[in-house]
Amino acid sequence: MKSHFLGAAIAVAATPVFAEAEKYTLDPSHSQIVFSYDHFGFSTTTSMFSGFEGEIMWDKEDPAASSVTVSFPEASLITGWDARTQHFMSGDFFGATDDDTVSFASTGIEVTGEDTALITGDLTVNGVTKEVVLDARLNGQTDSHPMEGKPWAGFSATTTLLRSDYNLGAFAPMVSDEVAVEISIEAGAAPAEGAEGETDS
Repeated sequence: MKSHFLGAAIAVAATPVFAEAEKYTLDPSHSQIVFSYDHFGFSTTTSMFSGFEGEIMWDKEDPAASSVTVSFPEASLITGWDARTQHFMSGDFFGATDDDTVSFASTGIEVTGEDTALITGDLTVNGVTKEVVLDARLNGQTDSHPMEGKPWAGFSATTTLLRSDYNLGAFAPMVSDEVAVEISIEAGAAPAEGAEGETDS
């Protein structure tokens, strides 16, 4: 009997413990998507989306098992010049209403280095969904953010899109069809289900 229990204890101890992915929510005050394009060969023009929300299921032990989803209104675009913003929201480009959104949902992650990965996912812009690949990097992570006091992580990523893929190709090629995209986000561990202070609202 004694040897039976000893054998069972050894078997349990030898069984690997697999960590589950933890839910992190994006920090909207430190998450931005910046895109730039060539304007008639005279300048590089830049605009951005900021203040958006999203969710990362972050598996520190197996990053390839992680996932990310983000969604925000097209009308939240920031160009720095009101006339340009209004033009982008017009029928020449987005023709956006308050209900139209940009969204991204990852479908796979390929780890390429200690802090790098290729994130494949479905990007929906202007009602068109295309598969894109983000060249991503883990900038840093900690078990306790110095101000927030909870697990925190920061990521950056780049990709290149064609405006015409999303029916946004007006004035190409004078205004470049290619758009360079740079993403920088921070995310913190979400409260556990049922944790004090968490509500359904």
